[in-house]
Amino acid sequence: MRNDIRVLRERRALSQGELAKSVGVSRQTINSIETGKYVPSLPLALQLASFFGTAVEEMFHADD
Repeated sequence: MRNDIRVLRERRALSQGELAKSVGVSRQTINSIETGKYVPSLPLALQLASFFGTAVEEMFHADD
């Protein structure tokens, strides 16, 4: 599953650590999500979407 977390984070000039602190996870979790090694739980995906002011469906994309 692809996602736009890195792009959204960089647009706000946030480090992985800053984003992680804002949503209550580790920097490693954000790194794993951005690199596609980890698909977040629904509650975390919803929290990230809320943080970025977007819909989950707009941040995460099924692989074609």
